[in-house]
Amino acid sequence: MPELWIEGRAVTVPDGTSVLAALQNAGYRTLRRSLAGEPRGALCGMGVCQECRAVIDGRTVRTCQTPVEAGQRVTLVPGGSHDR
Repeated sequence: MPELWIEGRAVTVPDGTSVLAALQNAGYRTLRRSLAGEPRGALCGMGVCQECRAVIDGRTVRTCQTPVEAGQRVTLVPGGSHDR
C-alpha cells in the first residue's frame, strides 16, 4: 500500500488508487475555487473536465488520470480555498 503526502499529511491508500480517490478519501472535495469563488471539484472522472487538477511533485496534473505512487507530494492548486 503506497503512502503519499497530501498537503503535508501522510496518507496510505490501496494499490491502484487514483490520486483523485486518495484526495476524496482524505476529505478533499473542493479542489479549487472559480474566479467567482464557487467551489470546484472533480466532475467527469475521466480527464475531460480538468476540475480535478492538483500539483504533484511540482507538476500540475489531472488527478483522476494519475495513479498514486509511493512518496508523491500532492498540493492543491495554489490560491484556491479548500474544504479540508
